[in-house]
Amino acid sequence: MKKKVAIRCLIGAPIGLVISNLIAIVVSLIVGDGSFYAVAPELIADYGTEINAVLLQTICSLLYGAAWAGASIIWEVDNWSILRQTITHLIICSLCTFPIAYFMRWMNHSVFGILSYFGIFFAIYFIIWMSQYMAIKKRIQQINSEIQKNNYMDK
Repeated sequence: MKKKVAIRCLIGAPIGLVISNLIAIVVSLIVGDGSFYAVAPELIADYGTEINAVLLQTICSLLYGAAWAGASIIWEVDNWSILRQTITHLIICSLCTFPIAYFMRWMNHSVFGILSYFGIFFAIYFIIWMSQYMAIKKRIQQINSEIQKNNYMDK
């Protein structure tokens, strides 16, 4: 299992970097002034230069992607209930995401900013989880229907 986690982390790291860069492009397009905003302006102020901020965000984006990809192994622990898998995955991803989001200035550094961040994080997590759950449930129903149909044909 450790090898599987390591492989997923290695695959997830560049995915995290790609997603981070896509977000920077989308933010820059939304701002719409023709500039590219690679990082939050506050991060540049925190680390002195834009290149320092970009390097730090790059490293954090690699770690972020690796953590989420590595945590996906939890969904393959067959002897755990879906509730245990979900709570474990949510805790691991929350613990990995929050410090990165905080230090990368992806949220306001205030009580309201932190509460807003967690509200948005949990809402997005719930929406993705629910959509995955419903898709899997539908697929299981289709498989069961095919099995019943095949059993009926065999009789």
